Amino acid sequence: MPHSLKKLKLEGFNNLTKTLSFNIYDVCYADSAEQRAAYIEYIDEAYNAERLTGILTDVAEIIGANILNIAHQDYDPQGASVTMLISEEPVAAELLSNTASPGPLPDAVVAHLDKSHITVHTYPESNPQTGISTFRADIDVSTCGRISPLRALNYLIHALESDVVIMDYRVRGFTRDVKGRKHFIDHNISSIQNYLSRDTKNRYQMVDVNVYQENIFHTKMVLKRFRLDDYLFCIQAKDLSEREHQRIQKLLRRELSEIFYGRNLARNLEYMGC
Repeated sequence: MPHSLKKLKLEGFNNLTKTLSFNIYDVCYADSAEQRAAYIEYIDEAYNAERLTGILTDVAEIIGANILNIAHQDYDPQGASVTMLISEEPVAAELLSNTASPGPLPDAVVAHLDKSHITVHTYPESNPQTGISTFRADIDVSTCGRISPLRALNYLIHALESDVVIMDYRVRGFTRDVKGRKHFIDHNISSIQNYLSRDTKNRYQMVDVNVYQENIFHTKMVLKRFRLDDYLFCIQAKDLSEREHQRIQKLLRRELSEIFYGRNLARNLEYMGC
């Protein structure tokens, strides 16, 4: 979009709807009853409704929204949901930059944005045959107004340390300037990666699939570094036999690769060197 859109004079409200869908995956190996119990304890601590509410509250502050209502629920045995209804905070929104640059980190939440809703739902899943458990959290930030929810992306990635991240961003509808001309997007964007900090880009392997003419942007990323101890509970990699070490590592890498590529992979395939 042309640079002049930064000073676009609108007829009435900015009616563009901007939606960020942010999906994270946390993968682990928990084969024994003790390991599964430790994993459940970790999930309950890291992804319970109370902590997720705190994270979404920070997101609302980053996007300059007033929280109207919060509904949250923990589920048995695992899982949680949080939904926030939010409204525009007009003064703060007018002061914010809408340029394609990373937003604030968790220890420096200082920005604001616009309105609609923020939700998070979690989905625990496990494979009893392999001992692999994959936890997914889906966060949706939808705004109607001037600032993009991508301003919250940098914070979310740092607040929710994840093995695989899948992100979709779409701008819908249109707004009209004082001359009556429609504008179907009001900010420059070539990739979601524009909103990620350098340290995130260094840590993750990334792929973009964008449909520019439809204002649809898709980025997926997987950690480059693979350290087996990061995926184990109640046991360390040094305590495994070489055969077990290789077997578990292969299972984990297959899981990460299949999530990243979005399909089942051939058994004899060499997995990504993440």
